[in-house]
Amino acid sequence: MRLLHPLILSLTAISSCVFAQDAGTNAHKVKHDYQSDVARLRKIVINSLYSNRDVFLRELISNANDALEKLRLTALTEKSMWDGVSPLNLTIKAEKNLDGPGGRIIITDTGIGMNAAELTTNLGTLAKSGTSDFLAGADGDDATGTSNLIGAFGLGFYSSFLVADKVVVASLPPPSSKNPNPAQNVFSSSADEGSFEIYPDPRGNTLGHGTEITLYLKSDASHYLVTSNLMKLVNQHSGFSTAFPIYIWYEVEEEVPEVDEQVILDEQEGKPIDADEDEAMVEEEKEKESASPKMKKVTVGHWEHLNSQPPLWMRDPKTVTDEEYELLYQGTFKDFQKPLAWHHFHGDSESGVSFRALIYIPSRLTEEFFNKPLDNSAKDVRLLVKHVFITSDLGEYGLPKWASWVKVIIDADDLPLNVSRETLQSSAFLKQIKQIILRRLIQLFSKIAEEDQEKYAEITKTYGQVLKLAASEDSKNRDKLAALVRFNTNQRDIASFDSYLENRKQGQKQIFYLADMGKSIEHLSQSVFVEKLHARGYEVLLLNEPLDEIMLQSIRNWKGVPFQDVAKAGLDFGDDTPEEKDALAELTEKYAPLLEWLKIEAGDNVKNVIVSSRLVTSPCAIVADSMGFTANVQKLMSATSRGAQKNDAMQDYMKKQKVLEINPRSPLIEGLLEHVEQLIAEGDAKDLDTEAQLKEVASILIDGALVRSGFEVADSNMFLTRVDRVLRRSLGVSETAPTDNTVKPAPPVDPELPSDIPVDDEKQFFNLPDEMKSNQFELEMEEIDEEGNVVVHDEL
Repeated sequence: MRLLHPLILSLTAISSCVFAQDAGTNAHKVKHDYQSDVARLRKIVINSLYSNRDVFLRELISNANDALEKLRLTALTEKSMWDGVSPLNLTIKAEKNLDGPGGRIIITDTGIGMNAAELTTNLGTLAKSGTSDFLAGADGDDATGTSNLIGAFGLGFYSSFLVADKVVVASLPPPSSKNPNPAQNVFSSSADEGSFEIYPDPRGNTLGHGTEITLYLKSDASHYLVTSNLMKLVNQHSGFSTAFPIYIWYEVEEEVPEVDEQVILDEQEGKPIDADEDEAMVEEEKEKESASPKMKKVTVGHWEHLNSQPPLWMRDPKTVTDEEYELLYQGTFKDFQKPLAWHHFHGDSESGVSFRALIYIPSRLTEEFFNKPLDNSAKDVRLLVKHVFITSDLGEYGLPKWASWVKVIIDADDLPLNVSRETLQSSAFLKQIKQIILRRLIQLFSKIAEEDQEKYAEITKTYGQVLKLAASEDSKNRDKLAALVRFNTNQRDIASFDSYLENRKQGQKQIFYLADMGKSIEHLSQSVFVEKLHARGYEVLLLNEPLDEIMLQSIRNWKGVPFQDVAKAGLDFGDDTPEEKDALAELTEKYAPLLEWLKIEAGDNVKNVIVSSRLVTSPCAIVADSMGFTANVQKLMSATSRGAQKNDAMQDYMKKQKVLEINPRSPLIEGLLEHVEQLIAEGDAKDLDTEAQLKEVASILIDGALVRSGFEVADSNMFLTRVDRVLRRSLGVSETAPTDNTVKPAPPVDPELPSDIPVDDEKQFFNLPDEMKSNQFELEMEEIDEEGNVVVHDEL
């Protein structure tokens, strides 16, 4: 239990009680009428200015903060106003009507207070800001430079009428040289009245100094009498808005032992107790101690300190512990897991606005990030002005999709707000917020990558795809973001573009990569396209995520070195000698008969057939031409709405741009060459069965190359039928031997529905496994609001 200074709290409780009893006492009341234009404007303020009436508490707390701050600053030059010891604080208490619906909220501060004239001027005049007058009067005073005065428009008080039918304000200024004996006065006004009253408080000077605002709530505002709802509003809007303590009266039911009232009365009255009775009482007490005491429920109240945590971002980062950063993150953003990293900084924008900020990297991405690709609204950028929460919606200046997950707190010293202080007016700083956050976020990633590679490896597990998306979309920061991306290669688990270039071979003028989304890294490392590169010691980036190919197509090159898909034509090792080129030309001439024959047999499957310089053990492979689609690009295109269209002529053309490469050192290719040459030599005398079998082998070879290279076979059924025939021949089984295809027929048609279908009347969201249905397992469900807070229902 947190305790408030007993003097102030007792005054608060006594004043509210006495006010309720003596409010009807006759006093000299002065009635003031609002001017007609002012009355109309007041109705507009009450009914139209604020879009959410929850802000009434934020506005009144801001006013109370200003009153407390004014007293602190004024007391620097006039010591008699505050002794520097008595507490400066703010209390909130909700009281329900015992005899019916409705109730009231009492908000009390121990600030500078107001006399009768100031009540008339500040509360009776619309858009009259006492804070603005105070700042104007103290212009040039060094003390105001470090103050936290929030008010500016003089309209915050009227937000009270959003929830209250009637508002009564009692206020008492502290003694000063100009007014050594101040009196406590009352301002009273109703939402529908065109007038207000000012009169001496019939209770006398009960406040000491400060202001007490009593809101008599409307019938539809009774939910504000629930203490947990008030606590939620304070934490959401004003948890860091003031350095002065905010306390709220919180009541709970507790069980306490019943006490014998007669014994207490006897002890209080001092009645003598004889020896026999005393002995009997001792025995009785022993029996009571051995037995469980009777309990009864009582309501116990205490003052709960709401803003015990000061604005952490206002402190020097060197004085803040990791645990404090983690607790602030978990409490502010309602995440039960600790953040992976954070960045605490302050600065001045180009428009001259000073600010302090905290950027957090969560430990996980929400499912919505990828499930809703078009939703780029960042809901966790909390923008504050002078510690008061303003908005988490930056609108058109919001973060891009790739950074929409970041958690940010930005506290600006001053920003132009609209009159209700609910939204920001367009300003240069608002336009700069986006770039400030992105720049600092990239700096945070870069710092971790340089200083803590183990932690950065953990970050890339969660945000690897995010960084790839960022490098693809953010052209302004593309180079910085691409440098943060990490890949697997055929030689190591983690590599960046820079580390790849450091490992490149002499004469290598390309960055080699192989992309096939959905495949494992082990599968890619054994690909037909990588075998010669791996055998020669070249490093190849192995990409198995959808965004990999998109990112590389966006970047095109890294520091002037182009990317080369090893599944496409154009592979250049950079160290080919003239002798090697001559040898390749001789092999091409030698295999010319096979190349021509295979080109005919391949038909539309490939554009050309050539002798390969990239294969080692595999007999053949199909690569995309320089202007064609690789198998991975075809998968990406098929996943799009345009790719699903079957009548796209351009796509059909690009898909056909394939090249069949054969390995001249493969025994299978050498044997195929011999049979083709023999077939050509026989001319018209060739054996038709031998030719048919040779064509079948070629078809299997070509279809197998398509599968091995990641492409789809045009007719998979025919492909498998050919394989089946080859397997039969290899096993000596007749190719025409039939398979027993007799099956049991289905029963006759029965149009009537069966009567024994089990029906589950309970509509469950999910079914528990049998092993979890024992008595050892309990399932509890909680209702969560839009901000992640648990909804508490008092009636339960």
